[in-house]
Amino acid sequence: MNLCMARSSMARRRWPIFAAVLSAAFGLMFLSLAHGQEKSARLTFDVAVIRPSQPGGRGDGIKPLPGGNGYLVQNVPVKAMISLMYKVSGRQISGGPDWLNSESYDIEAKADRAYSLDDLHVMFQNLLADRFNLKFHKEVREGPVYALVMAKSGPKMKVNESPQDFKIPILPGPDNVFVGTRVPMQYLCYFVGQQRLPEERPVINKTGLDKNYDFTLSFMPDLPPNIPRENLPPGLLDRPSLTDALQEQLGLKLQPEKGPVEYYIIDHVEKPSEN
Repeated sequence: MNLCMARSSMARRRWPIFAAVLSAAFGLMFLSLAHGQEKSARLTFDVAVIRPSQPGGRGDGIKPLPGGNGYLVQNVPVKAMISLMYKVSGRQISGGPDWLNSESYDIEAKADRAYSLDDLHVMFQNLLADRFNLKFHKEVREGPVYALVMAKSGPKMKVNESPQDFKIPILPGPDNVFVGTRVPMQYLCYFVGQQRLPEERPVINKTGLDKNYDFTLSFMPDLPPNIPRENLPPGLLDRPSLTDALQEQLGLKLQPEKGPVEYYIIDHVEKPSEN
């Protein structure tokens, strides 16, 4: 066998091995690309029905569906939806038309399966962008804030390590006492920031606590000037202020200071597209 024939024979024997290696390499590349596309897939609800709320309609709330496969909204303005889904106080949202805060909507949004609460919030953020054509930009400004910090007593809340239950973390219970279940500190800051405080400042988390907590919180709300105190339920006037209740009942303290505040500036928003 001459040299040329030998080389040709060796090449023929190597070709199936080379082809197999090449095929495996392309297969791995395809799987890697497919996995990357799956990871970067935009999270959206499969179906979302949006309607203007009926005047004088009952219900006022926004909550995930019990199975973790969607969200239900009843009689809620769009500004309040933005506030909840981005966990920012309403006073940190500016711009946009008047109807953003004066007109309410009912929404039933469903996904193809159960998702985490964080993923459902991303889906709802995308719904606001797609159906309300919401566009905004953020500005960080130095300004007065309330820092939520630990009091000297340390936290008085109970750690809750149970699985996600898709319930609203803080709900009013009997006798106007708020009951917190599986509450992360970011949500507690959001809740406290929604209340009437001595000064209108955003609340930021500086507790260092990174788990979910159970607690009850009983306080005397700071009332607007047009609401007479004598109309309050019996016993409510005897309760501590929110700032005192946080310290006495949860072992946390609101500390006035200056810090970076993130503001959401509405650039564009429209009334929702048809279902």
